[in-house]
Amino acid sequence: MEELIENRRVFVNGPVFDGQQVLNDVAVVVSGGKVEAILLNDELEFSGQQFGQKIDLQGRLLAPGLIDLQVNGGGGVMLNDMPSVASLRTMGAAHRRFGTTGFLPTLITTDFEVMQQAITAVDQAIAEGIPGVLGIHLEGPFLNPEKHGIHDAGKFRRLDESTFELLTSLKRGRTLVTIAPELTDSTMISRLNDAGVLVFGGHSSANYQQSRDALRAGMRGFTHLFNAMTAFESRAPGMVGAALEDQNSWFGIIADGEHVHPAAFAVAVAAKRKGYAVLVTDAMATVGSEKSTFTFDGMEVSVRGGSCRTPTGDLAGSNLDMITAVQNAIRFTGMDKLEALRMASSYAAAAIRLDDKLGHIRAGYMASFIELDDNLNVCRSWIDGEESNCEGNSCEGGD
Repeated sequence: MEELIENRRVFVNGPVFDGQQVLNDVAVVVSGGKVEAILLNDELEFSGQQFGQKIDLQGRLLAPGLIDLQVNGGGGVMLNDMPSVASLRTMGAAHRRFGTTGFLPTLITTDFEVMQQAITAVDQAIAEGIPGVLGIHLEGPFLNPEKHGIHDAGKFRRLDESTFELLTSLKRGRTLVTIAPELTDSTMISRLNDAGVLVFGGHSSANYQQSRDALRAGMRGFTHLFNAMTAFESRAPGMVGAALEDQNSWFGIIADGEHVHPAAFAVAVAAKRKGYAVLVTDAMATVGSEKSTFTFDGMEVSVRGGSCRTPTGDLAGSNLDMITAVQNAIRFTGMDKLEALRMASSYAAAAIRLDDKLGHIRAGYMASFIELDDNLNVCRSWIDGEESNCEGNSCEGGD
């Protein structure tokens, strides 16, 4: 009994954004890494319950932790270079400082051997409880050479039985795969979807109809909207048009102001059904690191503004973190801060079928939270109830 009391914590003295609305004069009770209850302060006072620790929010906002579906690197490492548990731990710690309490480590097109190593590492990391790892995002190699970006088109290949086995081999967590749907068939997309793989379209020359056909077959979303896909035109809506029109699919969008112009960002979010636009970073090794350059696939990549670029100026991922993406979304659109937070938490959780565990502060959900000051600076974070001080962050008191 003493151990149970010691492990029970209560968050007090601050508003709570539960993923839908802000609750005032409440306390959040956490035990066993999950939310046990949300009580009114009066209920807490007279409940007779004992707590091992009271966590004083000092008037700051408690919100669901942020979830990033596209993290190529962080803390000075790239998953492609070192597909290991150690790399995943480093990446998670680097992004956690900026509010990311859950992420899909993302593998850019590479050899199958490296893909197998990355899947094994993710599986092991989840088994070991490495904070924040939710699965893996395989961005390629099933892409169209016409839209290759920084991917090595020489390593692209078609989906077949051997690749199906690889894509369905992760035992723990979510597998998201980005494909060019015009280079496979509806049967394969349906099979992947039925096997639990989350299929997103991207790096694709698919036209509007091909994109619609893929959606009907089970494609769930779109990777970094606008980038490396067919554009929206008046007589040829393209993949972008399909993404904006469809009512039941998600798209990730990079809010760095460089991958997508702020005006285009605002138009896309306004056009999409509420709840289906998701903020992603497409972050590279420089996030959470003092490094401003790194080597990828033999190229020197450097930070310029909020993005990363090759020596020829081509985009090569971003230097964006999730809380900055939230702040930028507000700045680009004028949206309410709560909606921007949803785009980075509850909507992302729904996109990868984890909205029964993450993205909200509710009884029974995982206790993955962030504490924010009035300027949306991240002060502290908790993953499954375990705290991490965000050292170096500048936080102010709440109301």
